[in-house]
Amino acid sequence: MNKAVFLDRDGTINEEMGYINHISRFRLFDFVPRAIKILNEAGFIVIVVTNQSGVARGYFDEQLVREIHERLVEDLKIKSARIDGIYYCPHHPQEGRGEYKKDCPCRKPKTGMIDLAVKDHNIDVSHSFMVGDRYKDIVFAKKAGLKPVFVKTGYGVGEYTYQRNEWKEEPLFVAENLLEAAQFIRDTASVSVFSD
Repeated sequence: MNKAVFLDRDGTINEEMGYINHISRFRLFDFVPRAIKILNEAGFIVIVVTNQSGVARGYFDEQLVREIHERLVEDLKIKSARIDGIYYCPHHPQEGRGEYKKDCPCRKPKTGMIDLAVKDHNIDVSHSFMVGDRYKDIVFAKKAGLKPVFVKTGYGVGEYTYQRNEWKEEPLFVAENLLEAAQFIRDTASVSVFSD
């Protein structure tokens, strides 16, 4: 079975700008290619899991989400870094329109995207991690059996500063950004802390 690192998108991989309703608003953090390359070289499958309820709300269509993900993959490829899979949820249970208004199993913190990725890539969740900039990513990780790593980019620094005392779940590690998170994951895996 494979070990994986699941990554939130907005605020973790790219700048948090609210709803990214045009491809020109997609801005990759400059440290991300190096971070993902570290994970690639450490033998992890790298999977992006992201809620994109802007589709459900009518702010943009799924084609834009696909274009942004194609840009992400290409930008990383140029820097010799690889994303192995991208899963997104375009639904919202209350705010959605038409077919997108539904309480689906794929919307984080539900684990549908992880469940699908595990099946598609033969992933062992007990040796896998989740990295995100929101407390809900920690909850999501725990529900899915993943080790949560929290980053202070995006919403992270604000949530960590002002809401941390209310958290019922704790991350395994708090990193300044995805690069520091990737280094922690690589080093943790290399010392076989979680090996059987």
